[in-house]
Amino acid sequence: MSQPDAALTVYYDGACPLCRAEIGHYSGQEGAGAICFLDASKLTSDLPDGLTREQALARFHVRLRDGRLASGAAGFVEIWKTLPRWRWAARLASLPGVTPLLECAYRLFLPLRPTLSKAFGKLRS
Repeated sequence: MSQPDAALTVYYDGACPLCRAEIGHYSGQEGAGAICFLDASKLTSDLPDGLTREQALARFHVRLRDGRLASGAAGFVEIWKTLPRWRWAARLASLPGVTPLLECAYRLFLPLRPTLSKAFGKLRS
């Protein structure tokens, strides 16, 4: 499933219904062919150096073509830069102070993710 020519590789928690829905949305967007989406809940290898499976499941990570890792809000911004219909969000995030504010919001969301994911999963079933 790895695409060596992909602009980005996204590591997400496929065991999380909320995460699956979000990745499903992004993967259906124009330009998503430039992104390789990897379900870290199923991976036993293919993780880049410096990223454990536990880290990949606990927090959103994106590997850039040059090998650097972006996580949390910075990872989302990288996806937004790649998807034409989301470039407006990437431009907004590039304004001074916006990405750190998004990161704060992401960190507040992380402890709520298990509860929200369960509720979302029940709504979807």
